[in-house]
Amino acid sequence: MNNPQSSATDSNAQTQESELRPSPLSVAEARRAEAVGRHIVLKGWVRTRRDSKAGFSFIEINDGSCFGNVQVIADSHLPNYESEIKRLSPGCSIAVTGSVKASPGKGQATEVQAAEVAVLGTADVESYPLQKKGHSLEFLRTIAHLRPRTNTFGAVARVRNCVCNSIHQYFQERGFIYVHTPVITASDCEGAGAMFQVTTLLDKQRSPLPKAPEAENATPAPGLDFSLDFFNRPAYLTVSGQLEAETFACGLGKTYTFGPTFRAENSNTPRHLAEFWMIEPEVAFCDLYGDMELAEGLLKRIFSDVLEKCAEDMQFFNERIDKTVIEILQHVIGSQFLRVSYTEAVDILNSSGQKFEFPTAWGNDLQAEHERYLTEKHFGQPVILYDYPRTIKPFYMRVNDDGRTVRAMDVLVPKVGEIIGGSQREERLDVLEARMREQGLDPAGYWWYVDLRRYGTVPHAGFGLGLERVIQFITGMANIRDVIPFPRTPGNAEF
Repeated sequence: MNNPQSSATDSNAQTQESELRPSPLSVAEARRAEAVGRHIVLKGWVRTRRDSKAGFSFIEINDGSCFGNVQVIADSHLPNYESEIKRLSPGCSIAVTGSVKASPGKGQATEVQAAEVAVLGTADVESYPLQKKGHSLEFLRTIAHLRPRTNTFGAVARVRNCVCNSIHQYFQERGFIYVHTPVITASDCEGAGAMFQVTTLLDKQRSPLPKAPEAENATPAPGLDFSLDFFNRPAYLTVSGQLEAETFACGLGKTYTFGPTFRAENSNTPRHLAEFWMIEPEVAFCDLYGDMELAEGLLKRIFSDVLEKCAEDMQFFNERIDKTVIEILQHVIGSQFLRVSYTEAVDILNSSGQKFEFPTAWGNDLQAEHERYLTEKHFGQPVILYDYPRTIKPFYMRVNDDGRTVRAMDVLVPKVGEIIGGSQREERLDVLEARMREQGLDPAGYWWYVDLRRYGTVPHAGFGLGLERVIQFITGMANIRDVIPFPRTPGNAEF
């Protein structure tokens, strides 16, 4: 029979052993005042080490869980103090067992008194590229595998993570269904033609490349024979998941995509990437005004969450990158987004007396300088422009009764200009097919998309938000290559 007294004794022993066993904590947890008194294990990378003449060392470590470091005090009585601890340098990884204490130092609530410091990995002082501070962002792009260890890119990564979480929460709380649209497609959503081709015809075993059968009097020479390719037709990396998302919205009501998209534009600018992430909601039984409300709510939710959950990171960006980022985010959150027609906006620009690099005239697309003038100088708040000329917008946007404009909208914010672009989609079969032919597209090539208008068509709307662009706006980072983990640009696909 079991002895109740023995069982109780064993349970007490296990409880005492559990209380004595150190708890693994992140740096973020160890920096909080409520951690004082706890026996912990802390793991991270050394940022700095300085030695005191009194016989101990101060080691600053960080594990990426927060912007700030935690200070570890290692006494000289530790057995590996001379052999390892006093040789620690930036980049080394360590595991610290010790106790969290209230810190008498300024700017930190806690510090850790080490009972044991185990060196997990060393970093050679001569070759480790992050030994010194003050590296340029251009240099850090050449070591993209190490730049997450810096203050700037650690903060960017945490903000990016927060933004992604906010986006999912915003849509999930409203009953949206997350749809994974294909990365490989045969359709060009934007009609711009700047797409990366996906093919197996470059297999070295196939030389020369198979050509399509030559037609009689063919000019120019026939192209590749895609009937021999993997998909039996030309295929590309997607520029947008919108068209596929519409198919699910027209059966499930409210959907959104969140994934990578690709543009083969040979643009070496601070605003362009060959691979970037897009958020694209599509909503059935929704018009342009509902689309505007959804977009405004999403941005305000993202900005509010970032200010609340990434306060330390945002303070860094405000102090070191752009001294206006927090103020602008707070301003946007507290503002009503004005609804202004494209026609009215052009009239405002034409009568502004402002000199622009690009001329303003009805029928021309607006440039960033025009958009920033409207948000920063004329209105002083975010603006949603709507009803753009049909000649400058894609085939899928609903044509207005005037025949000259479409139900398009762009959300404009200070310092960036357009941050969201969207529209009410064309739900009328005859109009859609006419618009496709107008832009040189064969409706037969989009038969499945056209079918949505043939079988139970409904008004629906959606928009696209570029993740990297919104992170640029939040952080103030000037180059879009610095807000994505591994930038893909012309000539750069190493990492």
